Amino acid sequence: MNPEVKAFFHKPTFTVSYVVMDPGSKKAVIIDSALDYDNASGRTATTAAEEIIDFVKERDLEIEWILETHVHADHLTAAPYLQEKLGSKIGIGKVVKTVQETFKKIYNFGDEVSADGSQFQHLFEEGEQLEIGGLTLEVIATPGHTPACIAYRIGDAIFVGDTLFMPDYGTARCDFPGGDARTLYRSIRKILSHPPETRLFMCHDYGPDGRDFAWETTVAEQREKNIHIHDGISEEDFVKMRTERDATLSMPTLIIPSIQVNMRAGHLPEAEANGTAYLKVPLNAL
Repeated sequence: MNPEVKAFFHKPTFTVSYVVMDPGSKKAVIIDSALDYDNASGRTATTAAEEIIDFVKERDLEIEWILETHVHADHLTAAPYLQEKLGSKIGIGKVVKTVQETFKKIYNFGDEVSADGSQFQHLFEEGEQLEIGGLTLEVIATPGHTPACIAYRIGDAIFVGDTLFMPDYGTARCDFPGGDARTLYRSIRKILSHPPETRLFMCHDYGPDGRDFAWETTVAEQREKNIHIHDGISEEDFVKMRTERDATLSMPTLIIPSIQVNMRAGHLPEAEANGTAYLKVPLNAL
């Protein structure tokens, strides 16, 4: 069986979130949600999450999992809010512990932030499988962009996180702590080894050259047209291109707030004595 997929595009961060449904039941999962966050004021909102909640309730769906493909550096996840409203468990790849250890040092967190993955209800292993109604979800380890990246294969669809973008935009950067271009090349080739008709769903799109936003493609289209990693691009060619390109990129606008929240499974810091919660800004660290 193949899933029904509903996409939600969060234009402020160019993030695509998904509700993935078993057409034979009311079972579903949510992948890579987004919390609204205004960087200038520090205000959060749940407008995007409410769109997902409204859809889930309209379709009378039972959410089995709220899934993350990795610790995002460009948007805050709405996973805890969705969990509060819809129930279910939050899951991510088990190598999130490595990301937590790395960024716990960068932010100089103490015991208030653990690096054992316990903020999530489940840490997925490579090849692990789950049943979503009549569908089978399989976890694919896809490190390179970050060491903890995973993709989710559900029927004929793979939700690739930040490994790949649409063919005219290429591939993910690899210059964050723990990233590696050679590893990313191998992860992408693993994804592209699936049947040509396999549907691939992106986590982001930026509408290059003014085209309409898009987030669904296929293995065949990526292998033929991806500007960074189409068939014929060697590992060495890719590593050279990716390394040189990454050296020209600035940090994502929301990397400082995003990682310190997302490494906690989306939970905001506890409020201090005055009733206000605070994020930390490490100076000259990234």
